[in-house]
Amino acid sequence: MHRLDLTKPDGRPLTLYARAPIEGGLRAPSPFPEPLNASPHLRWHPLRGEWVTYAAYRQGRTFLPPPEYNPLAPTVSTDNPTEVPAGAWDIAVFDNRFPSLGVPASGGDPPPHLIVPTAQAQGRCEVVVFTQDPKGALGRLPLDHIELLLQVWGDRTQRLGERAEIQYVLPFENRGAEVGVTLHHPHGQIYAYPVVPPVPARMLQVAAQHRAEHGRGPLEMLIEAERANGERIVYAGPHAVAFVPVCARYPYEVWVAPIRNVPGFAQLEPAERADLARALKTVLLKYDALWDRPLPYLMAWYQAPTDGQPHPEMHLHAEIYPPYRTRDRLKYLAGTEIAAGLFAMDALPEEKARELQQVEVSLS
Repeated sequence: MHRLDLTKPDGRPLTLYARAPIEGGLRAPSPFPEPLNASPHLRWHPLRGEWVTYAAYRQGRTFLPPPEYNPLAPTVSTDNPTEVPAGAWDIAVFDNRFPSLGVPASGGDPPPHLIVPTAQAQGRCEVVVFTQDPKGALGRLPLDHIELLLQVWGDRTQRLGERAEIQYVLPFENRGAEVGVTLHHPHGQIYAYPVVPPVPARMLQVAAQHRAEHGRGPLEMLIEAERANGERIVYAGPHAVAFVPVCARYPYEVWVAPIRNVPGFAQLEPAERADLARALKTVLLKYDALWDRPLPYLMAWYQAPTDGQPHPEMHLHAEIYPPYRTRDRLKYLAGTEIAAGLFAMDALPEEKARELQQVEVSLS
């Protein structure tokens, strides 16, 4: 992996990654000449016992730009300022111009005094441009390019996790207008939080208790059981696996994970990373082939916190949620799911796994 760190005119960092050496002389562009200097803040939710972040200035962010404008396309002239330069790079990472988390270099405004506790929204929000091809897709990238992305996620986790205020790093991708994407150039995001958010915090709590009782984490044992059963397996390799979990909460939900209990991207061995890339590409190609169109989805990667403590209970994995219920109707959360948190599925995981298993794809 080759890396080049640059700074944009508005002060935001830009890091370029490539499979081959990156030529010098590249300059970091920006559509914005000056720093934003906006200050998000946190408010405590007394009934749920968790923080909520507020960044009202995001109402002015880029939304549904005209087709000819793509701020993620490489800069080719000063008449079309963008976020990334032209050059021989494969993946670009830069700070989101309108972050939900992050304190400006100036220190930012103090949080408001309210009837609940408040705090500055320490953290980072990064944009990850997967490829220079605006018409590409993560699932259609070459395997070694996807391997590089897994390395990039590990590098970002380590670098962000070294900051004292960062406790958890979450890479994710929202794909498709149906899930709210406004820029269609293949990209994802990384949120670096000042606390462990509620969902991974609950996962850690359950995993720690399970490990204390059984000597192994719950995902490690679930993967072992799913591989032995085979009914819901979508990809089975020597080091990685993808499957529709027996407890799937969404139609066509798939989990992708290394077989070994690896806490995060940075701890992957090269062979594991290569096989994990094959597993991920297989799933994403099957999604598109099943529907004969680019399938919208939410994909989140869960890993250990960056609090400096060992977390043998945590098992790196992705959870991918396509929003479809049937071929002509979107799956949205129902009242019971939003209000009670108890999901109601009207499709069996085994049925959806069989549909995905029957889709033939080529990874070459």
